Amino acid sequence: MYLILILLLLIFGGILLFLQHPQFGNRIKGAKLKQMEVASQFQNGSFKNLEPTPNFAEDASFMKVLSKFLFQKKVDVRPTQAIPSQKSNLHSLNPEENVLIWFGHSSYFLQVDGKRFLVDPVLSGSASPLPFGTKAFPGSDVYKPEDIPEIDFLIISHDHWDHLDYATILELQPKVKQVITGLGVGAHFTLWGYDSTLVREMNWNESFEPIPGFTFHALPARHFSGRSYRRNETLWASFALQTPNSRIFLGGDSGYGEHLAEIGRQFGPFDLAVLENGQYDAFWPHIHMLPHQQVQTAIDLKATRVLPVHSCKFALANHPWYEPLELIAQHFEQSPIQLLTPLIGEKLRLDQDKHDFSPWWRAFIPVE
Repeated sequence: MYLILILLLLIFGGILLFLQHPQFGNRIKGAKLKQMEVASQFQNGSFKNLEPTPNFAEDASFMKVLSKFLFQKKVDVRPTQAIPSQKSNLHSLNPEENVLIWFGHSSYFLQVDGKRFLVDPVLSGSASPLPFGTKAFPGSDVYKPEDIPEIDFLIISHDHWDHLDYATILELQPKVKQVITGLGVGAHFTLWGYDSTLVREMNWNESFEPIPGFTFHALPARHFSGRSYRRNETLWASFALQTPNSRIFLGGDSGYGEHLAEIGRQFGPFDLAVLENGQYDAFWPHIHMLPHQQVQTAIDLKATRVLPVHSCKFALANHPWYEPLELIAQHFEQSPIQLLTPLIGEKLRLDQDKHDFSPWWRAFIPVE
């Protein structure tokens, strides 16, 4: 009995010690916490969504969701062979090119009107506090931090592991001129050695023009945050990016909600909307969009083009890895809104009106 008790104490102590690792981020306290408390959506120590947003659907429960993850047969949640990709030399890009290059999942590089932006980079090969957990799909991890040039603006939508990667952020530090993120997330960056004066934390419906002609609008999203057992102590956000010649919606993670039409009214029309598409489940329909909702979202935002992300790199749900792209392609077939489906690493030329990206994922769908 004593040996069992000692073993349990050692395990519990080991977990507590592991949770002290800097990768879990920093807690907000003192003057910074007082600043956050004035935000209308910060209530009783945590941030809230604009609409009621339960973790699970009405007919679901934690045990039902856990049982599905543990015991339901999973089909093609990971590719059995390397998915195709391209690799552009970002260091040698012509400064006049206006391009977006997707790195898989929600990570992508933007060069617009002479400025470079990097969004939610996860380039370490894992979206987990454990290096062997939530591994990137074969073929999806062709870009590494050393492939990234100097960045004018690093944009972080929220602090989940698949959007804010400790190892990547550390390696990128010498290259980043400014960080744009939601309230509270800056505490992680300062713990990790970033100069606090270079980190701009934004509340929903706040605007920031760091240089003439470039404005960030931090906007609501319907999601949650947290890097450990503590949830919603930092703010999740979407962003409208206005440059001298374009208007781009950076969606982050968000379930469908009334906030999208309001964003479209205030900041649309958008030349491009980057929308999450993947890691969904009928058990959690409020925090991630389901496959049929992106068309209506694009209409709400008044977007002319949509780039679907949040897929093709990490398995965080039970659906086949190729399903998000196949379903969204089907839903957009009858829509005048252009759906953009480049390979990981393939250049999306923002000045080009029409694109002819191949449905490359269909080569992996089993023939029935």
